[in-house]
Amino acid sequence: MIFSKIPKPEKHIFICLQNRPAMHPRGSCASKGAAAVYEAFARQLESEKLFARFALTNCGCLGPCMKGTTAMVYPDGVMYAGLTPEDVPSIIEQHLKGGEPVAELLISPDVWG
Repeated sequence: MIFSKIPKPEKHIFICLQNRPAMHPRGSCASKGAAAVYEAFARQLESEKLFARFALTNCGCLGPCMKGTTAMVYPDGVMYAGLTPEDVPSIIEQHLKGGEPVAELLISPDVWG
């Protein structure tokens, strides 16, 4: 039996799509436009035929809900916060393709206390 191997992506982007009730004290990325951010990543990765290089996965809570929309890039261990669809092209160009995280979109290191 022959199995085809799935190519290992260079980087893997996780976008939080966690949804909580509107009155929840931590908020949620879903209420801050996470679906639109995910769609922007998916559209650009598809239009540039980058899915062979980079994986995109929606996920639950990444932790700092109050800073949503959040995204994590592995294996780099880089977290972005407060994302909008307009931020996606710079993350793809500068970080995914260029290897340099987008400094102005990084989550503050003090978010973990």
